[in-house]
Amino acid sequence: MSAQGPGTGRTGPGVPDPGVPDPGVSVPGGAGAGLGIVVPAVFVVLWATGFVAARLAMPHVPPLGFLALRFAATLLVLAPLILVARAAWPDRRELGHLAVAGLLIQAGYLVGVWVAVTLGMSAGLVALIVNLQPVLTALWLAYGRERIGARQWAGLALGFGGVALVVAHRVDTDRLGAASIAFAVAGLLAITAGTLYQRRHVPVFDLRTGAFVQNAASLAVIAPLAAWVEQGPWVPTAGVWIALAWSVLGLSIGATFLMNMLIRRGSATRVASLFYLVPPVTAVQAFMLFGEPFGGLAALGMVLTAVGVALVVRS
Repeated sequence: MSAQGPGTGRTGPGVPDPGVPDPGVSVPGGAGAGLGIVVPAVFVVLWATGFVAARLAMPHVPPLGFLALRFAATLLVLAPLILVARAAWPDRRELGHLAVAGLLIQAGYLVGVWVAVTLGMSAGLVALIVNLQPVLTALWLAYGRERIGARQWAGLALGFGGVALVVAHRVDTDRLGAASIAFAVAGLLAITAGTLYQRRHVPVFDLRTGAFVQNAASLAVIAPLAAWVEQGPWVPTAGVWIALAWSVLGLSIGATFLMNMLIRRGSATRVASLFYLVPPVTAVQAFMLFGEPFGGLAALGMVLTAVGVALVVRS
């Protein structure tokens, strides 16, 4: 790995790196267009694997303890990368904003989703609730007088309808309780507020040191909470270790880095609309890995979701 910090576009003090485009700057020609397609696609595929990792780990470990271990392991991976690359650390103001955004995006969202499922809410219903994020983002921006066009509103509605079709067969309300609903809604509010907050207050930062700050802040809150409220057994199966390794490398580093790049490059509505694609991609992954049913209704939902997102992100 070069000493270039993601988002700085430099290999050393004052030396531009022509081979690594700055994610915060438009790239002329075909390179920018390619990044505009590849980065969102890879992000969606990686983010969708979070539900697969949860399925591997959750029956065997308590959710908060697993998340605390995930945050700690991420710090251990990031630390040597930061030292070798001599990555730039944020100043005091940026550090505070990154910590707040990390608590919302990392701790708030993940705790909301994992605990809701642990309390009995089906993964399909959780996915349906948290995928109200694009609509919630658009409503907030419209309230703030940022123009959301009719085509984008239509795309948001169509995308949510597609998500509903994809997860329809997974929605189970038999064990639905007020606590699980509250955690799912809290996860929705956290991821929405976190992305909006980060884009407003600290849109540009070194992705490595920024991720370190966000995971450290999340660990500082979740680890004591897990020690206080959780007493569930730990069964260190192979699936748990696979889920942990992938959660660190594929999600906390890979997917989160890409999400931060997208927040930097695009409008909040466009970035949020990509989350509509997560449940369809997750459904395909679950079908391929676990043999979960994937019928014609889900396939139709995927098509509608893709069309809806295309309407939102189209220039």
